[in-house]
Amino acid sequence: MYQLLRGLRVVECASFIAAPSCALHLQQMGAQVIRVDPIGGGPDAHRWPLSANGSSLYWEGLNKGKLSIAVDFASPEGRALVAQLVCAPGDGGGLFVTNFPADGFLSHERLRQGRADLITTRIMGWADGTPAVDYTVNAAIGVPYMTGAAESPEPVNHVLPAWDLLAGAYAAFALLAAERHRQTTGQGQEVRVPLSDIAIASLGHLGQIAEVQGGGDRPKMGNTLFGAFGRDFKTADGKRLMVVAITPRQWTGLVKSLDLGAAMGGIEAALGVSFRRDEGLRFAHRDVLTPLVEAAIARRNADVLGTVFDANGVCWGPYHTLKSALTEEPRLVSANPLFSPVTHPSGLTYPTPGAAASFSQIERANATRAPMQGEHTDQVLAQLLGLSNTQIGQMHDHGLVAGPQA
Repeated sequence: MYQLLRGLRVVECASFIAAPSCALHLQQMGAQVIRVDPIGGGPDAHRWPLSANGSSLYWEGLNKGKLSIAVDFASPEGRALVAQLVCAPGDGGGLFVTNFPADGFLSHERLRQGRADLITTRIMGWADGTPAVDYTVNAAIGVPYMTGAAESPEPVNHVLPAWDLLAGAYAAFALLAAERHRQTTGQGQEVRVPLSDIAIASLGHLGQIAEVQGGGDRPKMGNTLFGAFGRDFKTADGKRLMVVAITPRQWTGLVKSLDLGAAMGGIEAALGVSFRRDEGLRFAHRDVLTPLVEAAIARRNADVLGTVFDANGVCWGPYHTLKSALTEEPRLVSANPLFSPVTHPSGLTYPTPGAAASFSQIERANATRAPMQGEHTDQVLAQLLGLSNTQIGQMHDHGLVAGPQA
């Protein structure tokens, strides 16, 4: 965690991955983030994975370091209170992150009546307001039909919610861009970040839209890297390695490591090509090259290959399960200053990540725990809205707000 955004106050009314991760990125850079949930929790309050006592580890992970307030969203008084929190005064305030519908009680046009310079960052499914999640957007843009075994006609869903995660990071960037604009002009605005736009724009940036405009859809290729040489290989001791050769140095190092210079030279001479100079040719002739590399790797144990690959600048890595990665690759967690042990409301103490970026002139602070839902209700109402203990007590009595909910 850092303090680069100290002085900014973000109110979050959101659930699932994209919008909460947007606010999490801002919090880990120093912004104060106040997460407002309905009493009893939002739709992501109990999402898997769960701890043994039923606490959502998913919720804990996405809400580290935030202040949590629980409000009755169903009542007019509760909704008015949420609007007050969003529009509370202060130079660094008036920043709102949500994935609620654009035309509901948290619409930008309604909220801006309480604060003209309000910046609302709204993550959506489709730009026209149609609901969608990462998996339906991914299905819509065709990626599952590029994924999986070459011989299988079935679409393959990916495990990683890539568009959610990318949308969250992009939304944090967009919010800061809008806040910078507000500093110079005084203008607030609504920033909309649809998952569908993030996804299809990303394919456009990678040249894939242009690719299919000039030809057909990209076929499934299993674990083969598109456009260069790379795939998984099995070693003599039964381990699997991912080996990639994109640059000339990586290719030269791979050929040297596996003593394939003469064989590769013969193929190049017969075809009249240079695999060192053109990564695309390595992909085009993969059916000839792969069996040679496969046989050479199959004759050697993984530890021997690792040593020689490293010595020759080969780009490679072992396949791990997440559990084995945590114990066998110290660069990921145990020796990584990104992580620190934190005890969370679930009762579990586990390595917890802070901000992923490192700054050369700023010392990194340890990650912070997630809140209990409603843990900061009284604190936020008193400090942000200036309410007295009596007023806050009356709100509790009327079920308008709630305190900590385990």
